[in-house]
Amino acid sequence: MQEWANQLCENRQFGSKMTDSKYFTTTKKGEIFELKAELNSDKKEKKKEAVKKVIASMTVGKDVSALFPDVVNCMQTDNLELKKLVYLYLMNYAKSQPDMAIMAVNTFVKDCEDPNPLIRALAVRTMGCIRVDKITEYLCEPLRKCLKDEDPYVRKTAAVCVAKLHDINAQLVEDQGFLDTLKDLISDSNPMVVANAVAALSEIAESHPNSNLLDLNPQTINKLLTALNECTEWGQIFILDCLANYTPRDDRESQSICERVTPRLSHANSAVVLSAVKVLMKFMEMLPKDLDYYGTLLKKLAPPLVTLLSAEPELQYVALRNINLIVQRRPEIMKHEMKVFFVKYNDPIYVKLEKLDIMIRLASQANIAQVLAELKEYATEVDVDFVRKAVRAIGRCAIKVEQSAERCVSTLLDLIQTKVNYVVQEAIVVIKDIFRKYPNKYESVIATLCENLDSLDEPEARAAMIWIVGEYAERIDNADELLESFLEGFHDESTQVQLQLLTAIVKLFLKKPTETQELVQQVLSLATQDSDNPDLRDRGYIYWRLLSTDPVAAKEVVLAEKPLISEETDLIEPTLLEELICHIGTLASVYHKPPSAFVEGSRGVQHKRLPCSAGSGESVDSPETSSTAGVSDAPPAVIPSQGDLLGDLLNLDLTPTTTGPPPPAVSTGMQLGAMDLLGGGLDSLLGGDLGGNPAIGAGFGAAPAAMPASFGAPGSGGLDDLFDLGSGVGMPMGAYSPPKSVWLQAMKAKGLEISGTFARRAGVIQMEMTLTNKAMSVMTDFAIQFNRNSFGLSPAGPLQVLTPLSPNQSIEVALPLNTSGPVMKMDPLNNLQVAVKNNIDVFYFSCQYPISMLFVEDGKMERQIFLATWKDIPNENESQFQIKDCHLSSDAVSNKLQGSNIFTIAKRTVDGQDMLYLSVKLTNGIWVLAELRIQAGNPNYTISLKCRAPEVSQCVFQSYEAVLKN
Repeated sequence: MQEWANQLCENRQFGSKMTDSKYFTTTKKGEIFELKAELNSDKKEKKKEAVKKVIASMTVGKDVSALFPDVVNCMQTDNLELKKLVYLYLMNYAKSQPDMAIMAVNTFVKDCEDPNPLIRALAVRTMGCIRVDKITEYLCEPLRKCLKDEDPYVRKTAAVCVAKLHDINAQLVEDQGFLDTLKDLISDSNPMVVANAVAALSEIAESHPNSNLLDLNPQTINKLLTALNECTEWGQIFILDCLANYTPRDDRESQSICERVTPRLSHANSAVVLSAVKVLMKFMEMLPKDLDYYGTLLKKLAPPLVTLLSAEPELQYVALRNINLIVQRRPEIMKHEMKVFFVKYNDPIYVKLEKLDIMIRLASQANIAQVLAELKEYATEVDVDFVRKAVRAIGRCAIKVEQSAERCVSTLLDLIQTKVNYVVQEAIVVIKDIFRKYPNKYESVIATLCENLDSLDEPEARAAMIWIVGEYAERIDNADELLESFLEGFHDESTQVQLQLLTAIVKLFLKKPTETQELVQQVLSLATQDSDNPDLRDRGYIYWRLLSTDPVAAKEVVLAEKPLISEETDLIEPTLLEELICHIGTLASVYHKPPSAFVEGSRGVQHKRLPCSAGSGESVDSPETSSTAGVSDAPPAVIPSQGDLLGDLLNLDLTPTTTGPPPPAVSTGMQLGAMDLLGGGLDSLLGGDLGGNPAIGAGFGAAPAAMPASFGAPGSGGLDDLFDLGSGVGMPMGAYSPPKSVWLQAMKAKGLEISGTFARRAGVIQMEMTLTNKAMSVMTDFAIQFNRNSFGLSPAGPLQVLTPLSPNQSIEVALPLNTSGPVMKMDPLNNLQVAVKNNIDVFYFSCQYPISMLFVEDGKMERQIFLATWKDIPNENESQFQIKDCHLSSDAVSNKLQGSNIFTIAKRTVDGQDMLYLSVKLTNGIWVLAELRIQAGNPNYTISLKCRAPEVSQCVFQSYEAVLKN
């Protein structure tokens, strides 16, 4: 439809008068017959009028396909307007009349050689739009001529036609060599031809991620940057998007590209600005922060982003969503621009809420007074949703900027005094969080909160108030009365309130046991016997058993000191943020989701990543940066998102295979995906056998017989505790390398025997081989090549066999490898197919590399990020294995694993069982987290692995086992 609209608009410029509406008026019954007669008229004018009527009928949905041969006959004309109309008709009906459409082929061929470049371009454009297989093969020759046409307008149209033809028949385009011609057009003298060639190649490359069509190198990049200055605005966007996929060799090249892209920031088209920002944000990663140019670039990025906020609301929203990502990655860019995010009275609600979010992200000690004054003003607005968000924002400010906490609490108390119901409820919710962040500091306000108890009707506010009463029960004289008032309508409350009430009353009982025994009996009975909610029942049973067997243990568990909440709880997960930065200016940056979450099917979805920051030890070819880079000082709290957050083996097909061995059996008492984060299972926590008859606590009844024999995974909080403990890691040992094995037997390779192994030395993967000549003749001219494989392993240089290999002679060769080769999922995942050539023949063999060769040196995850990522990875992605007959202490295990880049994040001991928490990062950016349990005297270890790409878990386990046993 868009094509029709464009061409109809163009036709208006070819002499059509403003009376075209007459073609849309209804006519008599014999309409088709009359049109047929007019189309076959000898008068050119009458024929043109007839075609216009046909197009009008087609536009309003009438079926005029019966006129196909008559309309096609009108193609033989010199009138450009008539030719355009006929081509429009052809595009619409060729698919339903493929046999008839072949009649038009001769005219296309003829038009492609017309002296008028407009007609040549029109012919090639229409050819690309006719999606009929029968016709495509006839169009190859005309298209080839147009790609080399002397007129740039024809060449640029032909370039786009190649992409359209590739979508219809990819094999044909490759066989005809059109892709090579398209690559040649990148060197064209006309910038618009260059832009269209880049657009076409990018489109084809997206649907074939491993094709390496856009082979970007410094020379090509230079051509693109030269064309950038003279292109139309959309041509500039194509080129900038292409530049964003390039990884510079070093910081000097990165700076050079940034300098040439920076002028695009002042472009009038906002899409060009955002594309330029995307390129600069990506290449800034490679610039050293102490470089003068780095500071200059930061200053240059702010003004264009601010300018975008003066556009219409819809554009403002898109700009704000992108700025939100930029601020999370580099807050320093916008730190002096707080005022532009202040809300205007006439902003739509979606713009207001987004501005509010960015204000909180930019809040700091320097501007907090300004921000709080604004937020207090917003809290008196009439828009309820906006007011709620503003009140929450005040709480977030208190948590983020400690110096402002007192002022924030005072502001919230002022808002509570307004007695506006929804304001009071939001204020109570955020004050609960402030108590969690600053314990024993602002509890004097509890009395004010309790006065508003009766007005609370929203579950979240009621749950927050109940938490406050339970947590500070010893400071509230009538805490039992307050909680009892909630208990009266227990079954009418939401699950959130019921769970909070149960916990609060148990806390109250542990603080004031003599006064509240009846109350706790009542709530436990309501939760376990009268409720059909499994979460509530399970929590009730756990409390009941705890209290009835060991009240002291219950006190330690329920009244344990809670970890402080992190500063910001809505940061995007670091790896996802990197991917979204690479998609600035696209739908992904507006949705804040990776393209794989909303693009149907896997085709065209490619995971992108930022290059390694300057000074990092990892090669810029590696497919993902460390998720700790650039965010180590940002709080790591995570909100789970759809899609794969930690990469997916560089677009491997990760659908589970139906063949292959079944997953290992899971030991009893520890279910897959429900790992006991408290250690030792609930039995050890509760101090008794759950199935038996527990001792009765003083004055407290036994748990009901209906209680289940075991519970699910314990509540959250268990894993948090381990991050307060030392890891106890000593000096690492050397990296594990498996012994050499024979890969290619002499009898299968005309006397050449190859044995080898893989090793990782100083961050470089090496294939270490022994070549032995068991033939009677000298061997020379050695070369090696790898097939596509799961992790993109490829030789980093030629096979160095410097002297001829004489009979019965052996030679040691070390071949350095990189991971920048083409990727294809193998079975098994670590299979490598190799071809070795010498002066005699080419020989093929396959071998399996230990996946530990791919464990990179910066695989030690920050503790907080480890915790957040562990919680964020779905339970179904967890696998459990047994490592048998291993007699090492936990410290020896840590040291041995660290030598192979498996890092211990934390260690703790529960009931004589050592638990190590470990992280590994693969060369393509996939993180694998592990919990390793070592029981003193037991040579069998239990290891649980969690990973976004569970397909790698089996291979990673094998590496753990190999490293520990050798």
